[in-house]
Order: sequence, then C-alpha cells, then structure tokens
Amino acid sequence: MDIRALVEHTLGGMGFELVDLVVTPRGGFQLFIDRLDQSNGGVTIDDCVRVSNQLSNVFLVENVDYDRLEVSSPGLDRLLNKPADFVRFAGRKIKVKLRTPLDGHKRLVGHLKGLQDDVLTLDVNGQAQAVPMSQVDKVRLEPEF
Repeated sequence: MDIRALVEHTLGGMGFELVDLVVTPRGGFQLFIDRLDQSNGGVTIDDCVRVSNQLSNVFLVENVDYDRLEVSSPGLDRLLNKPADFVRFAGRKIKVKLRTPLDGHKRLVGHLKGLQDDVLTLDVNGQAQAVPMSQVDKVRLEPEF
C-alpha cells in the first residue's frame, strides 16, 4: 500500500497538504502538514489532533500497521520539495543544502527566484545562482525576523 498517497488523499479532503512524511526505523510515521488555504493562518495543535485522529481511523480501516503516529506543523523553516512550493514561496529567503559542493559551497542562502526545467534559481547577495535540482539535498525556508 502507498502510505504517502493514502495520507495525501486524506489530508486533501481535510484542507491540508503533506509537507513531509518520515518513516521511523521502528515503524512509526512523522507527518508535517500545512494548510492548503494560508488565509486562515498556520497549523494549530487542534489541527494536528484532528489530523492524527482521522489518520488513525483511516489506518485502522486500511489495516496499516504502525508503531507511532506524530503529526506537526512544518515550522518556520518549512521544507520545500514540491514544484508548487517553489512557486508559492518565490521571493522568500531560503537555505539550500547541496549534495556536492558548487563553487566551493555546500550550503547557499538567498532569495528564491524560482524553479524551471529542474533548475533552482536564487539570488545570493545580488547574484543570480542557478542550481540543478539533481545537486540539491534539501531546501528550507530561512526564517526572517
């Protein structure tokens, strides 16, 4: 059974999206969720409880064997991994962790310009930096205060 698809389908019907799903070594699931409609603010504790209860019921019906279920918000340093994330957060400050060094750097911090043809573009200190997604390990929002 495709757990990711099951979770995404369930969350979509509840007005949430799956940001990340981590399967723990002991058979547990850690889910990071966000609201589809950001006009209502971020994810609350009540949202996490509601999603956890709904998924527990879905897993019971679908006979999904798991040890533990954790549901939380993605936090201020939200992971960006879907193409829609790169559109939604264009202009925001991001931190990019690379698999291999690019121009001597394994981490880049700059403002997201976009993602096109599997190439991530960001503004690093006024310079446009293009990074093939094949070299990217993780991209996260960089909180600005």
